Parts: sequence; structure tokens; C-alpha cells
Amino acid sequence: MEARAIAKYIRISPIKLKPVMNLIRGKDLDEALIILKFTPGKGSEAVEKVVQSAAANAENNHEMNRDDLYVAAAYANQGPTLKRWRAGAQGRASMILKRSSHIGIVLKEKSDE
Repeated sequence: MEARAIAKYIRISPIKLKPVMNLIRGKDLDEALIILKFTPGKGSEAVEKVVQSAAANAENNHEMNRDDLYVAAAYANQGPTLKRWRAGAQGRASMILKRSSHIGIVLKEKSDE
């Protein structure tokens, strides 16, 4: 059984989120939350919120035991990009890309085998 949570259109680049995701992938739920709480990375607050949402989904919707949960998958996919323009040199225009992300967390229950 698995529980998942997805946050879409988060205004931070997936490149900045992926190192945070690599820290928690495969860890126990409580350990992952502690890591996210003390990580100074830019997206750690957003990822922590999604992990807590997935844990609540596991407990309330799937009746899983919170102590047996671990982060089976953590991913940050690219969302839509806002394109903006800034004045450049000699009358030109330079494009600014404001990237967004879709954050996904999958929690699974450890088996006793």
C-alpha cells in the first residue's frame, strides 16, 4: 500500500529542489522530517509540507501505521515556465525564465519480512 501527495505549481526551480529530494529519498518518515526541518536549502519548507500531507493521507485515508512509513519516492518535475522580458543593452530585450515545479512524495509501509 502507498500514500502519495503532490504539490503543483510551486514557484521554485526543480534544479534547486532535487538536492533536497535526494536527502530524504529512502529514509524513514520521522528521519526525513527532521532532515527537512534543519536543511537550509531553498525548497525544504515546501517539501516538508508535502511530506506531512502524504503522512496525513497515509494515516487517515489508508489507515497505515505512521511508525512504519518511509519515503519510497520523492521527485520534483518541471512545471510551466513564466516568460518575462527585461530591457537589454542597445535597445534589445532579454528574456527571464521564472520556473515552477511539481513536487511529489510517495510513502510506503515497511514490511516485517
